Amino acid sequence: MNPPSFDAVQVGDQLPVLQLPPVDRTTLALFGGASGDHNPIHIDTDVARRAGMPDVFAQGMLGMAWLARLITGWVPQRQLRRFDARFQGITHLGNAIRCSGHVVEKLEHNGERCVRIELRSENQFGQAKIVGEALVALP
Repeated sequence: MNPPSFDAVQVGDQLPVLQLPPVDRTTLALFGGASGDHNPIHIDTDVARRAGMPDVFAQGMLGMAWLARLITGWVPQRQLRRFDARFQGITHLGNAIRCSGHVVEKLEHNGERCVRIELRSENQFGQAKIVGEALVALP
């Protein structure tokens, strides 16, 4: 991977979009096992319905992992300095998530040249699921 350089990046530049397939039960079960999140609301339809949901839904940390994957597809993980997110909506079964980001600022932080990136994940209907930002050091 050849990460972009600080000098080459401009405010407004877009990160390559990460388009994911529709969320399914297998994805939720696999992420639950890998992450240790065994909350039954994410894998048991009866539990989800008793909680007032139409069906199971994705773990919030799965959505954050997808945004992290967007960032680390652009630069190596070692260049990530900060990653913040706010949950905006539930990711339901069948949602095909699109993760995007764009550079909003170039700055120096703790002696490093960095860019601040606004992040967003949304479903196929344009509904925001997670918004946030990242601070990335660039050579």
